Amino acid sequence: MASSSQLPGLYKDLQRAFDSRPCDLQKCGQLLAKLKIGLIEAGLLLPQSTAKLDDLVVARDILEIGAIASIRAQDVPSFDRYFSQLQTFYNDFSSVLPPSKREYPIRGLNLIRLLTQNRIADFHTTLESLPLPADEISANPYISHPVNLERRLMEGSYSKVWHAREEAPIEEYKFFVDSLMGTIRNEIASCEETAYETLPLKDAATLLFFSSQSELVRFAQERGWQIDVVSGTITFAKKGEERVEIPKEKLILADLAYARELEQIV
Repeated sequence: MASSSQLPGLYKDLQRAFDSRPCDLQKCGQLLAKLKIGLIEAGLLLPQSTAKLDDLVVARDILEIGAIASIRAQDVPSFDRYFSQLQTFYNDFSSVLPPSKREYPIRGLNLIRLLTQNRIADFHTTLESLPLPADEISANPYISHPVNLERRLMEGSYSKVWHAREEAPIEEYKFFVDSLMGTIRNEIASCEETAYETLPLKDAATLLFFSSQSELVRFAQERGWQIDVVSGTITFAKKGEERVEIPKEKLILADLAYARELEQIV
């Protein structure tokens, strides 16, 4: 457990671990756990208006490092928690705190997260609530990237979504773009299974936005497709159509019995 006097030292250790190349995610996680307890004890996780400015800046920085480290560790629920905790600093203390260089990259990451979860209404609500004039959104690379991504998704321009990976303003954005592409690939694959019995490997790789045959092979194995390397084709696994046997003889006998009964009635 970290005491208030230990916070400055732990904070410096966190900065070193976070800025190291490669980032020491394991150490970051250990330090963040201790620092969050220290922030709670110091009343800085949910700060009051009486909190000191320098303490607020440090607390915000710790939570921002936690949010970005969560994405690097591919831990989306952890990112959600850090982003939620940062709202107090971004909204309630925005007029007091100096600007943070990490604020809009993290806001942009949250917007892409909403896209990956298909929460389009929440995406637009969050976008409209940003403290940015509409004409400045296109000039902010961290916000314009998810905005353009959403537009391409709505248009069905999946090739442009794929290229958006290379347009990512920071490396962490690529994690969510890859997640989106995984969803898109599965949708395309389902269409292929319905439309085709077989496809050339090269064509399948192009349709699914794979840059190498090995990536396609792994994806095909996951979906149970058969790959013929010699002929260079994929045979799609089709679910057998359920065949319903119609009991013709029983129906005929039932009809005849029903007809006889009608005759007797008449």
